[in-house]
Amino acid sequence: MHERIEPRSSAQMNMPHRNRSSQPHALLRDADLAKRKLATEELSLAIVKRGKAMFTSRASGVRSLIEAIKECGSALAGAAVADKVVGRAAALVCVYAKISSVYACVMSELGLEVLKKFSIPFEHDTVVPNILDRHGTEMCPFERLVLKTGSPKEAFLAIDRYLAIRVSQEV
Repeated sequence: MHERIEPRSSAQMNMPHRNRSSQPHALLRDADLAKRKLATEELSLAIVKRGKAMFTSRASGVRSLIEAIKECGSALAGAAVADKVVGRAAALVCVYAKISSVYACVMSELGLEVLKKFSIPFEHDTVVPNILDRHGTEMCPFERLVLKTGSPKEAFLAIDRYLAIRVSQEV
């Protein structure tokens, strides 16, 4: 869930400090392909590198990004990510994985700040103040978990630990 703010037009889409035309051609193709896969295949996450899908998921939440890192490891470096929702947690995980560009249907202001800070080109359809939990009542637990960390590695490890605890409690 997320709080809604007015969508931005394509002319207002944000690729900080870079124009889309200044990106390397292959990166642009990967970003466009990831974005297209996200929409046409009804995915929640698409990761593309060198014109090939490395990882896709229909599962919601940051868990898919964590699974992608565990499955693909350092091969994700330089890949383009297209995700339905990117907040601070997902943005820090993308930085940790050395993702080269990020597209989000919905991006939080905190996620946007992280991507700007680490000079990762990004694009979004809608910006919201915060990513909310599934009930839409308070901040997403993953966002709260990484609110005070600026370290992508610490964020990845904290989210991974949190997910492991949740899985063990479900069993």
